[in-house]
Amino acid sequence: TRALREENRKLSDALGERERLVDLIGTAPSMQKLYRQIERLAPTDATVLLHGESGTGKELAARALHKLSRRADRPFVAVNCAAIPEGLVEAEFFGAERGAYTGANAARAGYFEQANGGTLFLDEIGELPLALQPKLLRALQEGRIARVGGRGEVALDVRVLAASNRDLKREAGEGRFREDLYYRLAVMTLGLPPLRERREDIPPLVEHFARSKAQQHGLTYTPFPKP
Repeated sequence: TRALREENRKLSDALGERERLVDLIGTAPSMQKLYRQIERLAPTDATVLLHGESGTGKELAARALHKLSRRADRPFVAVNCAAIPEGLVEAEFFGAERGAYTGANAARAGYFEQANGGTLFLDEIGELPLALQPKLLRALQEGRIARVGGRGEVALDVRVLAASNRDLKREAGEGRFREDLYYRLAVMTLGLPPLRERREDIPPLVEHFARSKAQQHGLTYTPFPKP
């Protein structure tokens, strides 16, 4: 009995450390599977496509992949592709030289250069305009980018993670997303389970949000009564 209790304590401590380290909360079997996948993929430089419904924690999983990687002390740059005006997407991604377009009063680095040495997370990648997708594909294949208005290319070391709540394989099949870009992004895939498939994680999630909000507003946290 003592041995089982000690083993249980060690496993609980390990699980608590894992949850703290990757900022994901949950002990459901589907989450345990996700933790194992993250731990296997994090040390690699493989491009990973995260898919799941809105609110399932795709950015948290991307941050976990970065935090557990050799790039952990380098930048993590998160980009919401749906929030960038279409006319500025190329400059935002690859940067621009001074005078490249109206209002470009100084040279500026794009997201790829900002993430050099680290990780670039492209959220809602399915919203990326078709016109820019070939340039993104080339950047992924060659590891080089060209600033808007620039004459040369810049070699970069960036790990790219992408996420979408759409079925990108189906989108590619229907011509709304480049098929070659899809396969370049989906070297490895991670699926994030919706909460309805892990209802046992609702109590710890409620505790987490209640505790964090109490801390945010300077209030004393009162635990919920146990059922």
